[in-house]
Amino acid sequence: MNLNNPIQPATSSLQLWGGLECTVNRVRDNYFSQMDRNGHAERLQDIERFASLGIRAIRYPVLWERTAPDGVDKADWSWPDERLPALQRLGVTPIVGLVHHGSGPRHTSLVSEDFPEKLAEYAGAVARRYPWVEYYTPVNEICTTARFSGLNGVWYPHGNSEATFIRALIVQCKATVLSMREIRKVNPDAKLVQTDDLSRTYGTPEMAEFANFFNERRWLGWDMLCGKIDQDHALWDYLLEAEATPEELLWFKDNACPPDIMGVNYYATSERWLDHRIERYPENRRTQYRGVPHADIECPRVLATPTPGIGPLLQETWERYGLPIAITEAHIDANREDQMRWLLEIWNAAKKVQQSGADVRAVTVWALLGSYDWNCLVTECRGYYEPGPFDVRGPQPRPTAVASMMRELATGRPLSHPVLQGQGWWRRPGRFFAKPVATRTAVADITDRGAFRSTFPQPILISGATGTLGRAFARICERRNLAYHVLTRQEMDIADPASVEAAIVRYKPWAVINAGGYVRVDDAEGEEAERCMRENTHGPTVLALAAIRHGVRLMTFSSDLVFDGSADRPYVESDRVAPLGVYGRSKAEAERRVLDSDPQALVIRTSAFFGPWDEHNFVGQALDAIGSGRPFAASADQVVSPTYVPDLVNVALDLLIDKESGVWHLTNGEAMSWAELARRACAAAGIEPATLEEVGGDTLGQRAPRPAYSALSSERGMLLPSFGDALGRYLNEREVGERAVEKEEAAPAHYAS
Repeated sequence: MNLNNPIQPATSSLQLWGGLECTVNRVRDNYFSQMDRNGHAERLQDIERFASLGIRAIRYPVLWERTAPDGVDKADWSWPDERLPALQRLGVTPIVGLVHHGSGPRHTSLVSEDFPEKLAEYAGAVARRYPWVEYYTPVNEICTTARFSGLNGVWYPHGNSEATFIRALIVQCKATVLSMREIRKVNPDAKLVQTDDLSRTYGTPEMAEFANFFNERRWLGWDMLCGKIDQDHALWDYLLEAEATPEELLWFKDNACPPDIMGVNYYATSERWLDHRIERYPENRRTQYRGVPHADIECPRVLATPTPGIGPLLQETWERYGLPIAITEAHIDANREDQMRWLLEIWNAAKKVQQSGADVRAVTVWALLGSYDWNCLVTECRGYYEPGPFDVRGPQPRPTAVASMMRELATGRPLSHPVLQGQGWWRRPGRFFAKPVATRTAVADITDRGAFRSTFPQPILISGATGTLGRAFARICERRNLAYHVLTRQEMDIADPASVEAAIVRYKPWAVINAGGYVRVDDAEGEEAERCMRENTHGPTVLALAAIRHGVRLMTFSSDLVFDGSADRPYVESDRVAPLGVYGRSKAEAERRVLDSDPQALVIRTSAFFGPWDEHNFVGQALDAIGSGRPFAASADQVVSPTYVPDLVNVALDLLIDKESGVWHLTNGEAMSWAELARRACAAAGIEPATLEEVGGDTLGQRAPRPAYSALSSERGMLLPSFGDALGRYLNEREVGERAVEKEEAAPAHYAS
């Protein structure tokens, strides 16, 4: 037996696999390719990166649409010719995928009669080209793809009927059977790893009929392949009503091709709640099916008691089929710590079900290079990116904390990251999108949920309790369930070594965030210069020395004012610093001393804050003044990079969790003058900027010299969303805040008797 064979009887060891998001889906006449967007199409060296994670197998694409779009006789094998042998040489077994949420080349589709034969022809050609390949997924997520393409109209051929859904389902299943038949002509030992979403539906009693139907429908693809569909099947009449013929359904009974591995995919959206009381739910969670209006919402967002998670669904799959199981996609679109918590919860659930007797083989960490625009089901290129174990937004894929966690899981080492001590958002009180529903149908069993829980989890220490940044970090750490203590100067004076030492000994943090410091740029040019240097230079140096002494991660903040403005392009991290004033010098010197003292420290340069929790920020002041008709002066000759504080804090925390070091530039990525920033904000808010006065910076009474151009870019990776996206979210937050104030003011007064 191949020592790297991932398909073997379950042992006490659960295997770690990986998956590459490789979707090539069609929307009308446009194809959307994940590998073109994540860069793997051009990066052979990613193979070594994947192998470094310790994975035993990888779901890997040799996609029909990419390899042979014009027919097998014109196939270009150069891409898989390089990559499949490279995986084999590194001991990673490929599970080859042929169609991934696609509909085939332009000359066929999911509802074409010739799709099965044409895919089978391609599958046979792949097998002849790579006769040593043993594991295949000819069509990924058959039932899910059929729903999106045939029932929901999202992907080509954009059907929206039961008949089109069932036609796409039958076509894909037949294509899988015929493909495996052709593959096994070459390699009789070839194995089918058949994936699909492991969904489950709950609901109010009034929605029980639909919930039961959906719970039966989710098995259809696997049932067809296993030859389970005949006149006694629960959905036989439904299938006939959807224009399937008895002959084609019974064909699968005579040509059964059961999976060698049941590949189950599980997301936070996989378990659904159906509710007839649509008025309780947001508009975007309301729908109708067969003329019945109802809400359809992911369970974590509405059930007061969360479901147990994937464990019972794995057991249900085992009891229904009795076939080996692998979780073939484990991923969540969330902040870094919740990505890790999600993986840990699934890993532990898989081990628990395995130990109870089910043949569970592996957990697959999905989207090794992340994924693009799945928040709109890849129907548009909006630029929305979810990182995975690697983040591809820099010159080269950057390993995240998920990659480190995978290596620990793969080698059996204890999980080490302190953020795993918290629970994920899907189990926290603030997860609801609607009034929570109490139900007996989804009662959580959260015993043995994590590798470790602590009554006193290691916190993050945050200095600067009264500042904009310190308050923002406290707010977002609370939201993300990251243990923290935000300290005043009295509790920890960062410039006093004894005070810092005492705080670290007392709280035993795993990280320190220096979110405080001296911020009055103009006052620093006069009598406050010494104080500026003490708080901005000496203090961070003291923290760095304490951090490296205690083995604690340190993150501190710098400024665009370390540059002199002579550049004709946005500054990147490696550009030479040349500050013009005392404040800039205090920050530049702090960078040097901190990184000299602690090379593992993380130094964030940023610029021009605006945010929803600080009423004194420039954008808020501009909108208030101009919206009220008051004059508002803004510099037209000083160019900066506006930064939305919630984005800054969230990404900075991700980098801290990833144990990144050195200098990073974090802004929302656009260069503009202060006056242009005010104009853009007014335009987005629908305010005419009639009272905006665009002036020279030298007329604003600024004592400290400012660089004419201090916009920031990054050579390490642009991680924050676009400025336009951030501005839109800021205005929404501002509107919500204003409505809350109006509601409070309009509420009747209550007096104590």
